[in-house]
Amino acid sequence: MQKMISILLSLLMLASSSGIAYAKHYCGDYEMLSEITLGEKDLSCGMVMEIPACDQEEENEHNCCDNQYTKVDTDDTFNKSSFEVNLNQDFVLAFVSVFVLRSVDNFPSENHFFIDYIPPPLDRDFQVLYESFLI
Repeated sequence: MQKMISILLSLLMLASSSGIAYAKHYCGDYEMLSEITLGEKDLSCGMVMEIPACDQEEENEHNCCDNQYTKVDTDDTFNKSSFEVNLNQDFVLAFVSVFVLRSVDNFPSENHFFIDYIPPPLDRDFQVLYESFLI
């Protein structure tokens, strides 16, 4: 199981450092095409937007198609990050008093006062007297 997890994580590291991107092509407001690509690949829906030539020299761009890319960015140094633990003294004291000292049995809760108890002798045996026996 550990080998499978390590292989999976190494493949994830390889894929993330190779420049993988998720490209989506929008035509208008609708997503027409989506692919996982290496780098930025130009996606097209196949629609050619031809604008007829006009007498005016100004041409307005009427492009309704748009490509959006989601890239996986990684840190190339792969340094092991360190962290500091700052514990509050009041928190540690409360934690120890509630969870650690509670488990220590300071006072025995079991009273064995009935061990030395001897019941009084019976004057009559009521089971035989009333003839009621448990089966």
